[in-house]
Amino acid sequence: MPAVDFRVKFLEESPQIQAPPRLSVLEAVAFKQNFQQLCQGSPLPSQIIIDFSQTTFMDSSGLGALVSNLKTAQQQGIQLVLRNVRPQVMAVLSLTGLNQVFTIEEISEINPPTVTRRQEFQPPVTHPSVRSWLKRVIDIVGALVGLLITALLFIPIAVAIKLNSPGPIFFGQIRCGWMGKRFRMWKFRSMCVNAEALKSTVKNQISGPLFKNDRDPRITKVGRFLRRTSFDELPQFWNVLKGEMSLVGTRPPTPDEVEKYEVPEWQRLDVKPGMTGEWQVSGRSQIRSFEDVIRLDLKYQKNWSLMYDMKLILKTIVVVFLKNSGAV
Repeated sequence: MPAVDFRVKFLEESPQIQAPPRLSVLEAVAFKQNFQQLCQGSPLPSQIIIDFSQTTFMDSSGLGALVSNLKTAQQQGIQLVLRNVRPQVMAVLSLTGLNQVFTIEEISEINPPTVTRRQEFQPPVTHPSVRSWLKRVIDIVGALVGLLITALLFIPIAVAIKLNSPGPIFFGQIRCGWMGKRFRMWKFRSMCVNAEALKSTVKNQISGPLFKNDRDPRITKVGRFLRRTSFDELPQFWNVLKGEMSLVGTRPPTPDEVEKYEVPEWQRLDVKPGMTGEWQVSGRSQIRSFEDVIRLDLKYQKNWSLMYDMKLILKTIVVVFLKNSGAV
């Protein structure tokens, strides 16, 4: 890990941390460690200031460290203040709604409050796939084809769901997308209507933040068929068309999962979540370790190319037709 100089100076009795020009995964880990050391001092400061006057890039790991620091400060009864936040960092905070959570102060003239032009607040390019216009074109074309298939299958699927279990046809769940931005992901309902309320009564068979149970009693008979064939995921083509997801990417986590992430694990949010990806074509029903999911997600980010996306799409088509390939 390269040395990162997190200078700390005191303004009256409040320590002020100087954030580095870049706040990505390596800097973010050190950032969290330095902040925790300040929160373990005696006496505890009533306020800690983070000066962002030099920071022009922050990815999802930097965001994760910042969220972790806020939690630590709140647990210790310390007020956390962000000062001199540049537009590049403000764009990330605004994207996730955290600009309404943090206390943000403008002191210097580096980033005056009058700077509100749209071009000044473009989110960072955390991964080449995020700004690839050709990948977006492929997503739109694929989503339109997928929605056409969904329309053709809608009536028999809807009737089967209704006959098997009274309740809505669709199930919407809040997930975290690129940089942690929340969105509602859609599926055909495969569980009983009160599945979320019953989640605490079902044993988790996977280590880490993920949740999985092969014999989950909340899944309906029709739901098991939908999951085995991956038909339950067809409505996600709507999320792809809207730009919230991609055809290929990382698995979209729930907010509960992200709450448990360590700083390096936030890297998986540097790309858009996908309907398919390394996790889905590598035997998702057999994967029982969160570390394996992270490894596969980072493998995708490292190897990404348009040809790699096409390869994973073709693999997915093959996997869908194999027995027991889908979620159960």
